[in-house]
Amino acid sequence: MSFDESFDVIVIGAGHAGCEAASAAARMGAETAIITLNLDLIGQMSCNPAVGGVAKGHLVREIDALGGIIGRVTDRTGIQFRLLNRSRGPAVQAPRAQADRALYRTEMRHTLEATPNLHLRQGLVIELIVEDGLILGVELQDTRRLRAKAVVLATGTFLNGLVHTGRRTYTAGRAGEPAAIDLAEGLKQLGFPVGRLKTGTPPRLDGRTIDWNAFEPQPADERPVPFSFSTESIEQPQIMCYVGHTTEVVHQTIRNNIHESPLYSGQISSIGPRYCPSIEDKVIKFPDKPRHQLFLEPEGHDTHEVYLNGFSTSMPAELQQELVRQIPGLDEARVIRPGYAIEYDFVDPRELSPQLETTRIKGLFLAGQINGTTGYEEAACQGLIAGINSALYVQKREPFSLLRQDSYIGVLIDDLITHGVDEPYRMFTSRSEHRLSLRYDTADSRLSPLGHTLGLLGDTAWERFNQRRQRLALLRATMDAMRVKRGDNLHTHLYQTLGCDLDNSPSLSNLVQRHDVPLSTIHHGLPPTLRTAVSLADVESVAADIIYSGYIDTQQSANERLYKHDGLLIPTNFNFTSLSSLSHEMIHRLERAHPQTFGQARRTPGMTPAALATLLVRLKSPQAA
Repeated sequence: MSFDESFDVIVIGAGHAGCEAASAAARMGAETAIITLNLDLIGQMSCNPAVGGVAKGHLVREIDALGGIIGRVTDRTGIQFRLLNRSRGPAVQAPRAQADRALYRTEMRHTLEATPNLHLRQGLVIELIVEDGLILGVELQDTRRLRAKAVVLATGTFLNGLVHTGRRTYTAGRAGEPAAIDLAEGLKQLGFPVGRLKTGTPPRLDGRTIDWNAFEPQPADERPVPFSFSTESIEQPQIMCYVGHTTEVVHQTIRNNIHESPLYSGQISSIGPRYCPSIEDKVIKFPDKPRHQLFLEPEGHDTHEVYLNGFSTSMPAELQQELVRQIPGLDEARVIRPGYAIEYDFVDPRELSPQLETTRIKGLFLAGQINGTTGYEEAACQGLIAGINSALYVQKREPFSLLRQDSYIGVLIDDLITHGVDEPYRMFTSRSEHRLSLRYDTADSRLSPLGHTLGLLGDTAWERFNQRRQRLALLRATMDAMRVKRGDNLHTHLYQTLGCDLDNSPSLSNLVQRHDVPLSTIHHGLPPTLRTAVSLADVESVAADIIYSGYIDTQQSANERLYKHDGLLIPTNFNFTSLSSLSHEMIHRLERAHPQTFGQARRTPGMTPAALATLLVRLKSPQAA
């Protein structure tokens, strides 16, 4: 078979997963091509142009700590930064940023174009070229054939995509772009188990037709928290977002017209994201709620387009206009783009290894919504891991994976490949047994050494990491040793502020455990030379370490007892049917999940303690090797 071009790695799709995969593979030395339907839409934010949020912000920080690019691009294009959950504990605080949609797309393309070894190609992939279970390349609709030693599929919602707006349906990968029909059918013919999922978007409004005075302003943080550890300051001018609410009038109109909704007419049968429901779902499933919160989020500095967050819908376009105008402040608002729902194919992620390589075809990796996830951040972290491993595969180096206790990325991948999905998967901090130590501000200490080893963190980033590590270590030692004594300026200030005496000359580390002592006061009380060397963010990070240290030790001891055998490897050729005392059901569950470690077997849904005990005894016996 002849090929028009040859590459080490080909990445199909230039959304958030594809961009991370292509960037990582190329920077690790693999000649890489990224193929997309439209080069002008690289990094397109199909839904809300926002990055981060609770747990999602943790993922972006972890991507950055490993050497990924989504955090840096967001920092350059973000127009409203906010740290969520400020009133709660540090473990669940997370950065979020509204991005300028057009600027983000432009910046992402510039980033990829400036990456050595990375080649951009426009086209529609219609077929994977496979021979004897090995990927050889891809064929495009325009008849070009491109050879590759590894391929990363990052197709988003394009596989058999079907858009719904009221009773109108049409095939599309997203509004205005064709679906990947042939490629979707090809995956089925290759034997991959395929299911259907759904997602959706709200209508976009013309900001010039909105009565902004009717809404509650939501300003950006005065002290923005960036996503990238390399970002020293946020340069983009920050904007105001606004908060509003639906009314009972809106709800009644939806109830009166619920037969027009594809979700309730039976037109859509696939499952959508539980934690990002449509406005129809909210009204029908929560009938006692008199109103639902909305966020009006401008999409950029150079556009009047406004994203109506919280109002995702697939109602008919004319009904969407009517519903929007029933919201106070939107009486005269015009809909620029109606919302819609989209159904698409996904591949059962239990087909994957921890490196996101398919077990069915060597050299084929899957990342993003094709694996049943939802969200830019979940897609991007998979793209990074798939890109890393595609390069390692081509270079015949040891594969790379992350453990649950080390990262939210490890949690996400382990959940996917062990449990599969029956709805679009979204990351939450509650999914991790180790969330106290997986804070967004600790991502670099956990992952940057790995990123440096892989070659994704250059010398400048590595030096910056080491400087921060040394700075925090010095700060922690000073806070442990420095005591606040009577007569000190800090003691006097705290006495006047708190209205109570400070007994026993407490250390600064003792003080941070008091909720009534502002960390800005601790920062101000440091020795002058150290105070100028560290930031308030550094103090906040060390304070969180101090506050959580006892809890983390307790949690770690409990987890070690519970999970001490989790790292025990299951041989690739292990025959579960040889465990004669296991029921057929237990054997079927294990064979379907194909766990690679005892920990994965333990987390396989439906496994009984007796079955796990039997498996553990066999794995620890000499004949299991």
